[in-house]
Amino acid sequence: MGALTWAVAAVVTDDAGRVLLCRQGRGERRYGLPGGRLRPAESPVHAAMRDIRAETGWEVEVVDLVGLYHLAGACAPAPTSPAAPASSAGRIASSAGRAGPLPDVLVHVFRARVRGPGPTGEPMGGCRASWHDPAALPEALTPTTRAALADALAGRSGVLHTATPSTPAPDSPPDTAAERDTTPSAIAPPAGHPPGQRANPPTATRH
Repeated sequence: MGALTWAVAAVVTDDAGRVLLCRQGRGERRYGLPGGRLRPAESPVHAAMRDIRAETGWEVEVVDLVGLYHLAGACAPAPTSPAAPASSAGRIASSAGRAGPLPDVLVHVFRARVRGPGPTGEPMGGCRASWHDPAALPEALTPTTRAALADALAGRSGVLHTATPSTPAPDSPPDTAAERDTTPSAIAPPAGHPPGQRANPPTATRH
């Protein structure tokens, strides 16, 4: 294991059950969950609320923990373009544009719901925030985002997920780009899986 970066992200929903996603940087970049890095001596819950507010302008209430998502570092290709700022959880593990070993990233992914009818501040950083119906999510998701959304939509909690940037996401074409990772009461778990109850995570490595 290389250097470990601690990060936070959240599956944020509004009153209509839509999911808040961030498109990373300019051009045809992939979508990721809003979030960011933990500061020294900061709790993951506080970091998630702070980073999402800074990145999207939305105040959120954290509902529960979906799981911990560990992205194991690997060797990155030689840079082909300047790297996007690593302000969100979706960009922390990107490191596209940097050769050599990537850091390991451990992301706390929460369920959260927005507070209030609209953003309370101006978004900062490179996140282009947009709302999406869970039944019609964009194809261009980062693998970690795809895995976390699948777990949240299935009502799973306490998931422990490990992957490498080169591992393809399930039920999707192999990802050739460099890895870029991060209902009114949030996404409700199905019957038999109340919030906080750990569901058995899939045995196959996803991403």
